[in-house]
Amino acid sequence: MIKLLSYPLTVLFFLLFGLVLVLFHPIQWFCLKVFGYDAHKRSVTVLNWFIMRCTNVLGTRYSFENPHNIPTDRPLIIVTNHQSMYDIPPLICYMRKHHPKFVSKIELGKGIPSVSFNLRHGGSALIDRKDPKQSITELQKLGKYIETHQRSAVIFPEGTRSRTGDPKPFRTTGLKVLMKQAPSALIVPISINNSWKLLRYGKFPMGLGSHVQFQVHAPFENKGNADELIARAEAQIVSGIHTSK
Repeated sequence: MIKLLSYPLTVLFFLLFGLVLVLFHPIQWFCLKVFGYDAHKRSVTVLNWFIMRCTNVLGTRYSFENPHNIPTDRPLIIVTNHQSMYDIPPLICYMRKHHPKFVSKIELGKGIPSVSFNLRHGGSALIDRKDPKQSITELQKLGKYIETHQRSAVIFPEGTRSRTGDPKPFRTTGLKVLMKQAPSALIVPISINNSWKLLRYGKFPMGLGSHVQFQVHAPFENKGNADELIARAEAQIVSGIHTSK
């Protein structure tokens, strides 16, 4: 019965989602070209707030637990597990004071209204998974960028999303590049739960009634052995994931 109900609600969701993306594409362009970075950044935050509201049509709820007073005057490397594309709007909205920039696959940089524009012009790194040299160069640029401008890089070290919510082993290369290029950054681990349930049936229909939860763990300094620091972040993240088993 629930899956049957999800069909008309998914159609409504995609209509609203598409409308938001098309509407905010020229808004982003205008904000960036006329008023510059700060206005563009605000438009992206509002865009992602509306995307979250679109998912409310599906009965989706969000909670973001962050008991830590994370400074806004230094760079961050936000490390998190990855369950679906719907991980991203809450990270942008709830971490907006830290100017999050994403490590994303290069294919997302073209053809998607609003999303592609922001990835290309908002400071994120677009990496070609088939070209390691290009990927390293882009990650180096992002690391230097957040170090210079006191912003944050968001990386999903699993490399691809978990379709069941169960954590996957970290791939460490990209994270090590960011850590090397942004030595003053705080490392901020975040656990994400239940966003995979939005796609429990695949891309259509969408899952209903998901409670997407974010838990921010205690940040720590980017100092010491890189492998040990990454293992620490991974252990924190995994400890906060509610597996599907």
